[in-house]
Amino acid sequence: MDNEIHNWYEKLVREKLVQMTEDFSFGSLEVDEELLSDIACVALNRLPPKYFRHAVDMCFYLSAVEQNQMDVSVQVAIEEAIAYVVEKARDFQHEGDHADNNHAR
Repeated sequence: MDNEIHNWYEKLVREKLVQMTEDFSFGSLEVDEELLSDIACVALNRLPPKYFRHAVDMCFYLSAVEQNQMDVSVQVAIEEAIAYVVEKARDFQHEGDHADNNHAR
């Protein structure tokens, strides 16, 4: 079997995530590869798989309407993923703060 099978959404999410991180406030969270990978995973889990072997196949076979729908779906999935991951990270930080405060007493 060919090892060159990929999910088209992975490419779209990676590209769009890089663009979108400039527009979002992450507060005190450090925007690093770990955070971006977490966001990408959450976003990809919200999208259906769209497998291909050669990128030219996707560009050739997708209509403009399908491409636009995919772009919109990716943007929404990333926005939701950013909100989810940032909230969970802040919750985790707050739990750590509470644990530190309890140990200080």
